[in-house]
Amino acid sequence: MFHKRLLILATLAAAFAQAHAADPRATIADLDARLAKIGAPRLEGTDMVGGKEVPAIFFGARKINNNTDVVDGIRKDHQATATVFVKAGDEFVRVSTNVLTPEGKRGTGTQLARNAAYDALSKGNQFCGPIDVLGTAFDACYNPIKDGAGKIIGVSYIGHKK
Repeated sequence: MFHKRLLILATLAAAFAQAHAADPRATIADLDARLAKIGAPRLEGTDMVGGKEVPAIFFGARKINNNTDVVDGIRKDHQATATVFVKAGDEFVRVSTNVLTPEGKRGTGTQLARNAAYDALSKGNQFCGPIDVLGTAFDACYNPIKDGAGKIIGVSYIGHKK
């Protein structure tokens, strides 16, 4: 009887861990915490990303453009896609991502589609829900990244493949 209860508890714990691991809100909170631990977000200068010149986004002293350690850590720990976008004019451009294009390359330099997430982020709001990312369906969350003055300078994103 004891072993049966132990097996049931182990099964429930594994199911809970799996459900929690695929929780977009928990995963975006982890991404944002990792970025915040590096330092405060800011823009400084420009940088070439995916063949485009865009503002360079920093967290503390670390430039995020073309740096994939944080987004790759999210893939490793949560089996999720992750991106940091920078605001360039009216667009949000991927500057650090583990999202792959249909050709199998990182999607740096590509823009956030004009969709429900774009609309929410442009108003400074979080978006969580189903979304298409470069042709693949995800349960996703996006958060605006704001500088010290409260200006939107970028976006953090995570997605769990549906």
